[in-house]
Amino acid sequence: MKFLKMLAAASALSLLVGCSANIEDYQGEEPQLKLEEFFDGELVAYGMVQDYSGKVIQRFRADLKGTWDGNEGVLDEQFYYADGSEQERIWYITKTGENSYEGRASDVEGVAEGTTAGNVLNWSYTLIIERDGEPFSVKLDDWLYLVDEDNMINRTQMYKFGLPVGEITLYIGKK
Repeated sequence: MKFLKMLAAASALSLLVGCSANIEDYQGEEPQLKLEEFFDGELVAYGMVQDYSGKVIQRFRADLKGTWDGNEGVLDEQFYYADGSEQERIWYITKTGENSYEGRASDVEGVAEGTTAGNVLNWSYTLIIERDGEPFSVKLDDWLYLVDEDNMINRTQMYKFGLPVGEITLYIGKK
């Protein structure tokens, strides 16, 4: 009986996890988000990582520098964590359509797929992180909301085996 209750709870949770915002809900919102405009030049970000229970497990600052040549962009991210550790991620971004982008980075498995509508971008990708010295992949549902031409809010849900395992929240602003 206990197993059946756990199975029912897991099934209900998986249904909730499958529910998410629709990118088209933001069509027409201003200002229009174009990655090649917002992520061009120097930016700074401040954020936190929370575990599945909502507990903050890491805080960070990041310096970002974006450059674009036509539809091809490079976004260099330098992370500085509150525990003293540092990390670099370099994104290679391609604008593949009027409202679509692809991104690649050394710690991203395969290709990140992104779609914009209005002032919002939704990225979907698998990130390889280190846990206890071993590689660990998590699926990210990444939402970036352009507040105005110089400021953005980013919320990311992290999943493993379809279950939520954490969340990242950050502010990104132009320098």
